[in-house]
Amino acid sequence: MVVAAALSMTAPVAAQTPVVNDYPTVARADYVFGCMSSNGETREILEKCSCSIDHIARLLPYERYVSAETILRTLQVGGEKVAPLRASARHKAMVADMRRAQIEADILCFQ
Repeated sequence: MVVAAALSMTAPVAAQTPVVNDYPTVARADYVFGCMSSNGETREILEKCSCSIDHIARLLPYERYVSAETILRTLQVGGEKVAPLRASARHKAMVADMRRAQIEADILCFQ
């Protein structure tokens, strides 16, 4: 009876969508290092930054994360060669998706 009750409590967890872990360790570590250099290099910040990339990874597949990061880095270069990238609705949406994921992760992990 106890086993049946325990199994019934885990049923909703099994029904949830599985988390896809498609972010390579080096990408997660790179994010955490950058986050820590911006927010402080303490154990607490390490935990918050790790939480943040884990949450982003749940919301945004790695391929979309890389694409948005590439767009942001390219836009930092500036100049007229990147003007089409700036004007592209598709690219704006990709960056907006990543920023929303980062904001949600900040709210969840840094509050």
